[in-house]
Order: sequence, then structure tokens, then C-alpha cells
Amino acid sequence: MIFKEILKRDGLALRDEFQKLLNLATKTQFHPGDLLLLNENGFYNPEILDFRGADGGKLNPHVIGPGAEGYAEQTHYEYIHHYRTTNYSDKPLDEYTKLFDLKEFDQMRYDANNLLIQKEALSIHAEMLVYLKIWESDFFIRKMYQLVRLLNGEHYDWYFKIQETARDTEFTGSRQEIIRKLIRDRIKKISPLLFDTISRCYKTQIRNSIAHSNFSIMGRNIQLNNFIKDDPASQLHTISFDEWINIFHGTLLLWSEYVGIYTDLNNYYIEIAAGNGNIIPILVTEKDKTQYEQPVQFRRESKSWGYQQRK
Repeated sequence: MIFKEILKRDGLALRDEFQKLLNLATKTQFHPGDLLLLNENGFYNPEILDFRGADGGKLNPHVIGPGAEGYAEQTHYEYIHHYRTTNYSDKPLDEYTKLFDLKEFDQMRYDANNLLIQKEALSIHAEMLVYLKIWESDFFIRKMYQLVRLLNGEHYDWYFKIQETARDTEFTGSRQEIIRKLIRDRIKKISPLLFDTISRCYKTQIRNSIAHSNFSIMGRNIQLNNFIKDDPASQLHTISFDEWINIFHGTLLLWSEYVGIYTDLNNYYIEIAAGNGNIIPILVTEKDKTQYEQPVQFRRESKSWGYQQRK
């Protein structure tokens, strides 16, 4: 369940931080159109190589638009948004936790608490699904990775790819490697707050335990069954419900503020395009480092972006 005071307390700081990072990225981005690519999901689509345009010419495989990952993102957004707007606790957190403080045995309170713990456990099962929908999301990982690149002054990476199987030969990294090494660790000097939030909320062991249903709930504790003695990333035996509340709210807030910046980005580029015939140039960087610009047009009738049509 969601506690409003946590969202209010921690959400304001993260909202201010994302706004600061967005403002910074407008200055550090490699090319003035890179944040538009971030917003409009630029990616390399090799399937385009098999098609021809109306004039018979080859189509550019560097495309913009949601793609399959973007449509998946929208599907899971609807679930997460529904959960975050309909599952508030009717009590503040401190008042809620006091319900479990039984200094002396009382059968009626004991029975009531057991029912409350069962209800809390069911809500945690739903929250674990939300947790996976966020930290396993290709789209979320892609956009956070690209944002960190732009904040570090690097060009937009058209060829970003998450490793799916051991047979993959070209990839940016596995999900957990990208989150830990290419997002979390590379944002540390730029945003200690974001670094701390990701460090606190993203735990590979917890993610694996949830994904493989390899945990049990005992009382107000989650027993993780994937402790590995010699693995520094798998040292947890148990997390309490109170610890989970902290992890889940941090994850939900991080996702909420990440979603929120894209409306601001869209408005930022619409304003720039208005003074330039609704055209924004973007930069394509090939694998061999060849670079060239392409014009992207804001179509006001449909309020969408696309490559400028040939005349």
C-alpha cells in the first residue's frame, strides 16, 4: 500500500532533481537534438533495410517513435498508474506501524493484526509486480541510459541493445549491468540523490527473487531464498515489510518523476520548432562514428514528431 507522506516527503526532492538534470542536459547534450531523440525514442531498426520508399530508394533504419518497446511501456504504465492512484493507506505510516506494536498479548488485537498482515502481504505481491514492471522495462532502462549519456556529454546511442540471451553477440549489456554500471555508477558525480535512490531501491538479488518466485513471507518479513555466500550481490537473507515500503516507494517515485520529465521535454522542443518552421535537426551517429543530421518535423495537426517528408 502507498503512504502519501512518503510520496510528499521524498517526491518533491526527486522532482526538483529531475528538473535540475533536465536543465543541465540541455547544456551538456552532444547535439541540440539529442534530447528530442531521447523523448521520441530514436533507435536503429534493421528491418527497415528490407523496405523501399515511394521513390524506390532505401529507407533510413535510424527511426524515431515508440516501437514495440514503447507500446509495451504504455501498457505497463496504465497498470502502474492505476496502482499508484488507487492503493493509498487510510492511515499515516507511523500510525500504521504502531498497530503491530503488541507490548503485551491481547487475543483480539493479535487476530486483527494477523488479518492486517495478510492484507499487507497481498498488497506486497502486487507491488512486487510493479517493481518488476519498472526495473525490467527495456524502455525505462533505455531512456535512463540515454539520459545519463547526454548528461555526460556523449552522443545519443542509436544502437543501444539489452542482452537477451547468451547467443547475443552485439549488446550494450545485461539489464542489471546497465542499471548498475551505466546508469547508477555514471550518475553518481552528477546527481548523488539519484545515485542513492537507485542504490537503495534496485537490488539484483531482490529482483531475481521476485522474478523467480523464490521467496516466502513470514510474519511481516520477506524471506529471500537466493542467498549466495560467495556472491556480494546476494547477501540478503530477509527484508522486513518496513524495508520493503522504503524500497517500493523509492522505486515508484523514481519512475513517476522519470515519466514526468517527458512532457516538459516535448514542450521544450515544440517551442524551439515554432521558431524554425516546425523543424528540428537531429544527429545520426553510425556504428563507424560517421555522423550526419536529419530534419525532424513537428506535425501540429497530430501533435507528433516525424522525419520531414521529401518534397
